[in-house]
Amino acid sequence: MQARTAPSGGTVLGTLAVGQFLMTLDTSVMNVSIATVAEDVGTTVSGIQAAITLYALVMAMFMITGGKIGTLIGRRRAFTVGCVIYGCGSLTTALAPGLGVLIVGWSLLEGLGAALIMPAIVALVAANFQQAQRPRAYGLVASAGAMAVAVGPLVGGLVTTYFSWRWVFAGEVVIVIVLLARRVADAPPHRHPDFDLVGTALSAVGLGLVVYAVLRSSSWGWVAPKPGAPALLGVSAAIWLILGGGIVLQVFLAWERRRVAHGLEPLVDPAMLRNRQLRGGLTIFFFQFLLQAGLFFIVPLFLSVSLGLTALQTGARLLPLSITLLVAAVGIPKVWPDASPRRVVQWGLVALFGGLVALLAALELGAGPEVLTAPMLLAGLGIGSLASQLGSVTVSAVPDERTGEVGGLQNTATNLGVSVGTALAGSVLIAALTTSFLQGISQNPSVPPAVTSQAEVELVSGAPFLSDAALEQALAATGLPSGTVSAIVQENAVARLQALRAADAVLALIAGVSLFFTRLIPNEQPSRS
Repeated sequence: MQARTAPSGGTVLGTLAVGQFLMTLDTSVMNVSIATVAEDVGTTVSGIQAAITLYALVMAMFMITGGKIGTLIGRRRAFTVGCVIYGCGSLTTALAPGLGVLIVGWSLLEGLGAALIMPAIVALVAANFQQAQRPRAYGLVASAGAMAVAVGPLVGGLVTTYFSWRWVFAGEVVIVIVLLARRVADAPPHRHPDFDLVGTALSAVGLGLVVYAVLRSSSWGWVAPKPGAPALLGVSAAIWLILGGGIVLQVFLAWERRRVAHGLEPLVDPAMLRNRQLRGGLTIFFFQFLLQAGLFFIVPLFLSVSLGLTALQTGARLLPLSITLLVAAVGIPKVWPDASPRRVVQWGLVALFGGLVALLAALELGAGPEVLTAPMLLAGLGIGSLASQLGSVTVSAVPDERTGEVGGLQNTATNLGVSVGTALAGSVLIAALTTSFLQGISQNPSVPPAVTSQAEVELVSGAPFLSDAALEQALAATGLPSGTVSAIVQENAVARLQALRAADAVLALIAGVSLFFTRLIPNEQPSRS
């Protein structure tokens, strides 16, 4: 019999929402503090970017395993152990004297802690709330994570500017201590003496290869290899790693089926993946986080690079998204508790599509930051609508004792979505920027053909996304005439905008395609069906 603690539901929900917020905050904070952190720990920007990549990789590799551990030892205990590991990682990162210690603290310890905490949060919501209450509960928890992405630049910019980036991680230690002091109800753990070590290794290797390839695709190339990038038979290493990861994951599923056939406890029961409702929820989760990550990649670039806004100003411009996100995530289940999940998800994707199209129309030369208000409000409404339904859809697809495993699968889908969304938006942006810039300077009479030829050679692997001031300073150092410099800077401004529009258009197209997968989402709320 599953334990419920309805009287303390608000406290439980607050605890889990804070945990979800904390898990998502790190990367969004670090993205605006990369240069400062690199200088402080005596490394390069590439070194910090490698730490960010490794953090995402560790989470993706062990999320399924973390969900299963929660099933075996109890989700509350997994949450507690994860918080301890995560807190140790945050403290190590706050005190890190160099890149090596930072990687151990942030990338490894925090990544492993998150792999235990995030699936446990999904399962603990199910353990503490009846089915009718779950859409609102999952909506609030999911919105906390999405808001962490939105306010992360604001927090990072504020703390880094006036204090030190280390205080962010020190603050996380305090939050973890508070989380450990809270009590949440849990079902009895499903203890089993036989843990699937082979399945753990296979899932980690397979997912690790796929996610690493996706994360490296922007520098290696998706299919055609970029100059100097690893390749085999003329094809980028990214494709080969994705194929290799897919093969390993097929072996993993075959191994899991074998364990089930022999009466052994699997890491993930492959039969779960044949569940139409679970597949639908995981698929839309993937699309939601792909679109969300791509949007949060494009908008800060427009604000900080194109318009030159500070991290604080950039974060403030993202706040409208947080407002409508929270209103939709909490309000829809409260006002329309019996709404069709499929219909809500469809309208959520339509709103997200509308936000991306509105952003496409707003990105013009001379546009100021105020043009983002309407797109952000629409996008927040869409993301909040999805958040209000998807958690309940995936968890209700299986018995409650399987919620830990569902949490692992759900967070694997979201991590993969974030990786693909960021990498895809980045790849399209750089490709469009390079093409548009080279075409622009070649047709500009103020730019000598010799300069154009040199640019074509130097930018063969992609043009950097630079502000007008940064490009003008770099060109001035080359001794080019001021007229030529002005012409190149102007062409870069046009190309930069075209690149943002191209990346946004691809995301809008994907949002439209994702609507076709909503047929897998049930028509009725789980509490009624």
